[in-house]
Amino acid sequence: MRNKLNSLLGAFGLVAIMAGTHAQAYQHDHDHDHGGPDIVDVAVEAGSFTTLVQAIEAAGLVETLKGEGPFTVFAPTDEAFAAVPEDVLNDLLADTEALTAVLTYHVVPGKVMAADVVELESAETVQGQSVTISTMYGNVMIDGATVVQTDIEASNGVIHVIDAVIMPE
Repeated sequence: MRNKLNSLLGAFGLVAIMAGTHAQAYQHDHDHDHGGPDIVDVAVEAGSFTTLVQAIEAAGLVETLKGEGPFTVFAPTDEAFAAVPEDVLNDLLADTEALTAVLTYHVVPGKVMAADVVELESAETVQGQSVTISTMYGNVMIDGATVVQTDIEASNGVIHVIDAVIMPE
């Protein structure tokens, strides 16, 4: 299981290298009429989620995350993806189903603001498994990843920034 987990983690880097950047295309091709940028647009505009956006594109999840929602996304930064071992990348890239499972494990249905997250012990993800939520030394943790920024609102949900890529079992 550990090797499979490492393989999945490493695949994110290859996705980032091979998927290419289409940030401007997102913004121009997918504007919404419902009050501002959606989760994908916000991630693109932030500039620190390039790898996440590329992985979302590679998994075919752009339209889903541009949908009505609402969604809560625990979004790993580019630095979080850079910490994933590179040798693991090929397996995940070759397996769209596994990539989709990892990405949807970062998404919780509904709009869960930080004040609500700290009251939870777990939350069921779109992937189907639950993430563990805890507080350690004043920091909120999602499956061991630290929440480093909260409540980045989008027209169809909210983004909370985390410092690591989290993996389903």
